[in-house]
Amino acid sequence: QVQLVESGGGLVQPGGSLRLSCSASRSIPSVNLMGWYRQAPGKQRELVATITRVGNTNYADSVKGRFTISRGNAVNTVYLQMNSLKPEDTAIYYCNQWSPAYNYWGQGTQVTVSS
Repeated sequence: QVQLVESGGGLVQPGGSLRLSCSASRSIPSVNLMGWYRQAPGKQRELVATITRVGNTNYADSVKGRFTISRGNAVNTVYLQMNSLKPEDTAIYYCNQWSPAYNYWGQGTQVTVSS
């Protein structure tokens, strides 16, 4: 069984930065899309950012210009650099890795933006 593990969450003041990372317990072949999603209390899970095998990225309008998704050197590793954080960014952030044959999710890492 493949497990995705997120790390890097925590408590940060508004305007601060965090870097999230996600890695797989075992290599996953033919990943088409890697992404980050988040879920705030009382709200539905929403897309934050995705990156394709060829490096094309997509971002939610709410994070454009502030967040950057990237792939790491290790296989099935993805990062999310979050700058200029706002209280509205507070949520549990989930890593996702997808292909037509599978859809893996991590357990999530908490990000709290507060003074």
